[in-house]
Amino acid sequence: MTTTHPSPTPPGATGVRPSAAALLARFLGNTAAGPLAALVIAVTVFALTTDTFLNVDNGSLIVEQFLVVGTLALGQTLIVLTAGIDLANAAIMVLGTLVIARLGEHALPGGLALLVGVVLCTAVGAVSGTLVTRLRLPPFIVTLGVLSVLTATGQLFADGRSFAVPPGILTVLGERSYLFGRIEVTYGMGVALVLAVGLWFLLTQTSWGRNVHAVGDDAEAARLTGVNTRRTLLSVYVLAGFVYALAAWQALGRIPNADPNAFQTGNLDSITAVVIGGTSLFGGRGGIPGTVLGALVVTVLANGLTQAHIDSLYQQVATGILVIVAVAVDRVVRGRAA
Repeated sequence: MTTTHPSPTPPGATGVRPSAAALLARFLGNTAAGPLAALVIAVTVFALTTDTFLNVDNGSLIVEQFLVVGTLALGQTLIVLTAGIDLANAAIMVLGTLVIARLGEHALPGGLALLVGVVLCTAVGAVSGTLVTRLRLPPFIVTLGVLSVLTATGQLFADGRSFAVPPGILTVLGERSYLFGRIEVTYGMGVALVLAVGLWFLLTQTSWGRNVHAVGDDAEAARLTGVNTRRTLLSVYVLAGFVYALAAWQALGRIPNADPNAFQTGNLDSITAVVIGGTSLFGGRGGIPGTVLGALVVTVLANGLTQAHIDSLYQQVATGILVIVAVAVDRVVRGRAA
């Protein structure tokens, strides 16, 4: 008697197509789903209520406005994924712009001045990381202290004035060209794209990225499984400092003037972008795609309200509501998963 056996099911296949409800649940479970929906709603509303929002030139302007805060938010994402927070990121960036501009104005060639600024911002990140990992101080306290020190240092270094940025390599990220003879792009957009893709790859395709998520989810459990939590945390702060240096370069290309009073809310804007982007303030959950979408949501709100001639204070109201909703949703999701 011949016995027939069912053909083996290919790995990952169940033989049953997922239902629409299952697909929707899978989509909603993605951390980028919320900011993507918010971005689509915002774009739709402003497209229907203004005549200029969907213009190609305005689209290019939105991306340009996104670059500095978006780059800061990418570095902030690394810190938040480890259940930390960086209140000093904008201050690090501003100090970097001041040092680069002042050295480039009088003392050093532009490329060397830029290198000094990159090393400085990265070193400040290393100092913050060392205080967090070696002295076990809370990231909030460490970065709050660094914020205060760097804000005063920037004012003292600038002596109450701003510095014009000499053209060349220091402003190259703001140089414009045109795709298809119509779409305005800058070199800064290319740098931001490469940076976002590179960080996404590191966080999702490498053992370092898995360690970062593990430390943020449960540092003690990660340590017990063999993860060097101190080294991982320190590397996160060092890499974040480097990203803030790139944000300083973006800022010099966007506005060729280094001002100690610039970007005073940059730290809060970057945290807002990260939270709206679905990265959990409790660590271990989130990523680069959500942060990019979150930063775009913040930028689109500001741009769209300006296009609609609505008081910018309403942007703060809308952004505040989005932040509260995002954190509340994250809290609920984590509660159900526990």
